[in-house]
Amino acid sequence: MPKILVIEDEAAIRRVLVKILSEENDTYQVEEAEDGLLGIEKIKNDDFDLVLCDIKMPKMDGVEVLEAVKKIKPETPIVMISGHGDLDTAVNTMRLGAFDYISKPPDLNRLLNTVRNALDKKELVVENKLLKKKVSKNFEMIGESEAISHIKSIIEKVAQTDARVLITGPNGTGKELVAHWLHQKSDRSKGSMIEVNCAAIPSELIESELFGHVKGAFTSAVKDRAGKFEAANGGTIFLDEIGDMSLPAQAKVLRALQESRIQRVGSDKDIKVNVRVVAATNKDLKKEIAEGRFREDLYHRLAVILIKVPALNDRRDDIPLLINHFTKKIASEQGTAKKSFSDKAIKLLQDYDWTGNIRELRNVIERLIILGSSEVSEEDVKLFASK
Repeated sequence: MPKILVIEDEAAIRRVLVKILSEENDTYQVEEAEDGLLGIEKIKNDDFDLVLCDIKMPKMDGVEVLEAVKKIKPETPIVMISGHGDLDTAVNTMRLGAFDYISKPPDLNRLLNTVRNALDKKELVVENKLLKKKVSKNFEMIGESEAISHIKSIIEKVAQTDARVLITGPNGTGKELVAHWLHQKSDRSKGSMIEVNCAAIPSELIESELFGHVKGAFTSAVKDRAGKFEAANGGTIFLDEIGDMSLPAQAKVLRALQESRIQRVGSDKDIKVNVRVVAATNKDLKKEIAEGRFREDLYHRLAVILIKVPALNDRRDDIPLLINHFTKKIASEQGTAKKSFSDKAIKLLQDYDWTGNIRELRNVIERLIILGSSEVSEEDVKLFASK
């Protein structure tokens, strides 16, 4: 049931608003606050789907209430109630994040339409948050080892900034997972996360892929085409395996980072982009720099925050948690009952040499679930987990 808070210092107007809302829909739970301070206390202690707030009030005016609510409960829609002399202020509150404003005395139809629209918006915001939580489970980082806890801590600190991040680690350790977590926990999660596998794109096409091209720039350029940087505008671009990028493309990426501008291949027109860059590599970039295959200035631009993802052999304590996670996930994907693993089977998997890291572990778990006993045993592991 929608919960609505009316913050209004004039008792007569407050009673009218409460009466109108209560009679409009008997599912509305309407509460009152006679001043801004009391209203803020109620908002801190409860979740409201909508706040109606007067602008001119003693102790704390409506603008101050709006600014405070946007800090503590930013998703709560606020409709400002303005007297004739408050209209300029009311318009200004829209810039500060108010959903709408209503003039005194309130027009009944305008008031109820605004209330319905604001409640619809709040419902969409809540649904979107729930959807994001479901989506984020696909990129959940499983593990309680010291190394994984350290990575989670860095992500929590860094995600809300625009600092560039370089993720390093062997193949199959979950570098892409770290990049997705960074994006999903940031304000840029509303925008796109565009992934580019630099190792999978031929060197002669990487610039066009990243920055786009104009018609006629090369033989197969039959029309203008936007690149990945433009597609990621307002969001995040993930440059996976950046150690495999050609030196000419590295120079273009460096310019994009320095100036927040790109040029399509074949054009001299600058295009401004607002993109957060997250990069990953399984190579030792300092060694690549020493051998002339990677630009040192680009490295320092990318490695503002450095996250090292450990090999699975260096976090064996997490293997039982990963086994449980993958058995649940695979059972869900295949529509089968979840299998259990014996203690000896788990111990054997912990002692295994995981050269393929988490990617290899998942494949082995899937193989054991398909081919193993109802409870995966030590014998199953010896039989089906061998390389």
